[in-house]
Order: sequence, then C-alpha cells, then structure tokens
Amino acid sequence: MPLAPTLAVIGGGQLARMMAQPAIALGLPLRLLAEADGVSAAQVIPDQLVGDYRDLDTLREVTAGCAVVTFDHEHVPTEHLRALEADGVACRPGPEALVHAQDKGVMREVLGAMGVPCPRNAIVGSPEEVEAFGFPCVLKTTRGGYDGKGVWVVRSAAEVTEPLAVAARTGVRLLAEELVDFRRELSALVARSPSGQAAAYPVVATLQVDGICREVIAPAPNLDPTLAARAQELALQVAGELGVIGILAVELFETTDGRVLVNELAMRPHNTGHWTQDGAVTSQFENHLRAVMDLPLGSPAPRARWSVMVNILGAEHTDGAEVGRLYDGYPHALARDPRLRVHLYGKELRPGRKVGHVNTYGDDLEDCLARARHAAAWFRGDLGNESE
Repeated sequence: MPLAPTLAVIGGGQLARMMAQPAIALGLPLRLLAEADGVSAAQVIPDQLVGDYRDLDTLREVTAGCAVVTFDHEHVPTEHLRALEADGVACRPGPEALVHAQDKGVMREVLGAMGVPCPRNAIVGSPEEVEAFGFPCVLKTTRGGYDGKGVWVVRSAAEVTEPLAVAARTGVRLLAEELVDFRRELSALVARSPSGQAAAYPVVATLQVDGICREVIAPAPNLDPTLAARAQELALQVAGELGVIGILAVELFETTDGRVLVNELAMRPHNTGHWTQDGAVTSQFENHLRAVMDLPLGSPAPRARWSVMVNILGAEHTDGAEVGRLYDGYPHALARDPRLRVHLYGKELRPGRKVGHVNTYGDDLEDCLARARHAAAWFRGDLGNESE
C-alpha cells in the first residue's frame, strides 16, 4: 500500500518545479507530465513521463493510479479534463473553472454576470467594430496569450491590422478592452479547497514591463485598507463562484479614482505569489498542494513587515555561451547578502526569459528593494540596470 496518494502534475515548468519541495515536506509523491526531457520540473521530479498534454491517451497514462491531477499551466483542453473526470480522476482546478483562465472572452462574460468590476470590454471581429468600441483600447486574443504576447495597445485604425490578422490566423476571438487609467497593478492571491476552506494572502503591488512581471512588493505599499479588503473579497468571490480548487491569482488595476478592476485570472501558483516562499508562513506552492489534496490550508500570514520579489530575466545581450552559468552568481550574491533567498529554475539564459527570482524581506522596504534589485541584476549580468 502506498504511503500517500500520488498527485499528477501536468507541465514541466518552474511552477511544477517549485511544487516539489513542499511535496517532499508533506510526503506527497508527484508524477510529472513534461513536454521534453530535462525541462525545469523534470530536473527535480523523478517520476515523470515525456509527452503532449494535448493527447488524451498521454494524459490517461500519466494520471493512471492518481486520484488527483493539477497543472503547471492552463492549456490542457477542457474536453480532455472532462474525460479524465469521467475516468474518476479529480481535476483541480476542474474544466468548468479552468475555462475562465483559458478564454478571456468567457472570463469577461461570466465575471460581468457576477457583478465583478472589470474594464469595459467587447468581442470584436473587424476594424469597424474596433473603431466603434473606441480608441485607444487594448486588443487581446482570447486564448493563448501570456507575458504580453497576444496583447496590443491600439490608438488608431492603422494599428488594428496585426491583431485582427493574428486572430484570424490562429482561429481565436479578439477581445477589446478599455485602456484603463490606473495608478498601479495589484494581485490578490487566494487558496481554496474542495471542502470550501479558503485563505487569502496580503494584496501585493506588481511592476509589469512589456507585459512581464519584474517586481512584487508584499503588501502593496500605501494601499487603502478598505481597497485591500475589497480586492481580497473579489478574489474569494471569484474562487467560490467559479469553483476554483487550488491557488487563484486575481490580477487587478488600482484606478486613479480609487477602485479596483479585475484584469486577469490565473488558476495555478503565480509569479505574483513567489514572495510567499520566504515571506509567508505557508507558501503558495504548499497551499496549492494542500488545497488540491483537500488538506487543511496553512496560514497565509506574512513573516516580515515587507517582502520583495524580483525576477531574474535574461538580459537583451544574453548569450548562454558568453555569460556562463547563473550558478556562478552565487558567491557574490550570497556573500553580499546572507539573508537573500535565490530560486533558480534550471533554465538556460535567453533574452527576456524568466530564469529565476530572488526574495528579500525585512522591516525597511527601501532596503529590501535595493537588495533584491542588486541581486537580480548581478545574476542577470547587467548591473547597469539594477535600479529598474
């Protein structure tokens, strides 16, 4: 008899990789479906299968003998997840919830019906419909976009051609949204179990550059407590009404007139929650595992007054053959800051690619920011931009 049930994880990226350590502590075996040999999570999860998540037979093979399956990404076809559920495998989150993270058009329609505040939006299919919606606006492919891909800010009819062409070529719908006048971007992270237990982490401020998260500050500085509570309430409402199991990240705009609007949803551990690995009593990765296995959730309370996460990205001049190994950054970074926490993903450096992150924490926010920015710049090999 196995000592504990095995949890299947679909996707071999860094999110699956970072589930491994809390799984070890919980005594929870993981079985991985990786997209290729040697990808990030495959380096640390020995029970693995290499295959295509779009193939139902492969999904059935990796989940055989597993009571529960969860995900590193949100791209598994919902019809395959329904088939797994029919086989008796619990998909967490399930297809009825996950579709709202897969399809932005469906998400906007359902959130609107729930009364959740969102930017003004509409599905568009022609230059005339975009013009009728109004410039400037944001155009997004409803499926497949991430880290700024599949997103365009358009200010005139001349800029509409490319988004429409991409939507036509890929066979996805195009969503128009108002260009929100926002003060900053926030993220509200919650965990929810099948039993209905939920835990809400402090609302954080995020710095996005070209659609990619660069920095996270927990908690968001100078955020009105009423607005913070409203953001957490919205995240808990969405998780409950959509039936999300596991971690839900609700990315928000804090508008200049003092409101919060829901921007995006992610139903998995999320970049804006990486600070919790070192800055919270229970990390998002452990609470995701606890939630999907229906174990009691851990405390989301912060361990320090401030926590800062800065992503390590490949610099524009990055060439893996020239800059050496990220590992070689340890002597300086760790000697300079013994309290620094570094998380590398086992990935080769490429321009703009997320290859790791650093966490700092303490009572002085400016000190935490300076330490994290310096370390990330050092690993990036681009200290000239450390103040970004």
